[in-house]
Amino acid sequence: MQTMFSTVLPDVPQAAGIWLALLAVAAIAVAALIVRPDRFRSVFGDRISEAARPSSFELAEEARERARYAQEVAVAAERAVTTAERRRAEWLAAQEEVEQTWRAYEAAEEDVRRLAAAAALPLPRTVRTPAEYADRERWLHRAALDAQWRQEITVEQLSDILGHRGWDPSRHPVEQELLLKRLVRANLLARQQTAREREQAAWRAAELATAAARSLRDEANAATGRVPEAQSLLSTVDLSGATTGQEIAPGSRAATETTRETATVARGRAAVPAY
Repeated sequence: MQTMFSTVLPDVPQAAGIWLALLAVAAIAVAALIVRPDRFRSVFGDRISEAARPSSFELAEEARERARYAQEVAVAAERAVTTAERRRAEWLAAQEEVEQTWRAYEAAEEDVRRLAAAAALPLPRTVRTPAEYADRERWLHRAALDAQWRQEITVEQLSDILGHRGWDPSRHPVEQELLLKRLVRANLLARQQTAREREQAAWRAAELATAAARSLRDEANAATGRVPEAQSLLSTVDLSGATTGQEIAPGSRAATETTRETATVARGRAAVPAY
C-alpha cells in the first residue's frame, strides 16, 4: 500500500491542475456565450451555411443542365410548331375538299330537279323497234361510261348498268338519265359526308397539335429565361457551358388566318391558329 500511494500521490497535484485548467476554459467559454451570444451564433451559423451550400462545381453542373434542358425544349417546340403547321395545312385541304364535294352535290341535285320536271311531262312516243331498243341501250351504256370516267359512279355500279342488273335498257333515255343522275347524286352525297368526317378529324388533330405547340413554346420561353443566369454562373466559375436554345417569341409567326367556311361543315368553327 505504501508503494502504491508513493506512486500515485506525486501525480495528484498535476492531474488536479489539468482538471482545473479544463474547468477554467469551459467557464470562460460559457461566460463568453452568455455575454456575447450573437457573435458566436453568427460565426457558427455562417460556417454551417457555408458547409451546406453547394460547391462551385455543383453549381456549374446545374447551370449546364439548365442550358441543355433549354436547348432540348426549344428544339421540341420547333418540331411541335412544324407539326402544327402541317396539321393545319391538312385541315385546310380537307376543308377545301368538303367545299368541292358540296358544290358537286348541289350541281347533281339541280340536275335531278331539272330532269324530274322533264320526266313529269308526257314523253315523246317513238316506234318501239329492235333498232330503237338498241339505240336506248347504247345511250345508257355511253352515259354510264361517261359518268364512271368522271368518277361519279363506281366500277361496280358501271358493271351493274352494263350487265342490266337493276337497269332496264328499253326505258326512255329521259327516264334512264333521271335514274342515272339520282345514282350520281347519292354517290356525291356519300362522298361529301365522308369528306366532312375527314375534315372534322383533321380539325381535331390540328387543334391538339396547336395546343401542344403552344405548351412547348411557353415551356421553352420559361427555360430560356433561366439560361442567362446559368450563363453568368458559368462565366463566374470559368467553366465551359452548353449552348442554349433560341427563345420562341409568341408573335414570331403569323397570327390566325381567316379561312373559308362551308355552310354544312365549318360554320361557326374557329380557325386553327397558324404559327
